[in-house]
Amino acid sequence: MAISQVTQTNVPAVAPKPTVTPVIKEATKSKPQPPATDSVLISTAGKAALQEATETPAQTAQEARKGDAQAQRKLARAAAAEEAKESPAAKAKEAQGT
Repeated sequence: MAISQVTQTNVPAVAPKPTVTPVIKEATKSKPQPPATDSVLISTAGKAALQEATETPAQTAQEARKGDAQAQRKLARAAAAEEAKESPAAKAKEAQGT
């Protein structure tokens, strides 16, 4: 393929300067916003469950002595777990009375 026609355009030596219109912004004072906070409501049952989960063994024993059925069950489970931890040899000695 050969080039058959070439046209030349006159380009000015200096490009015209673009016009810039200054934008004057009105000064606005932005008020500082308070930090965002989230609030959570915990139900009565949730509060009771949290209290039961975080109470000390001494508190549980005291409540069990006062007749709290839940505390009594918790102590019974703890006693059963302790008994299960004992080794078979210790149980055998206890059964023999030695």
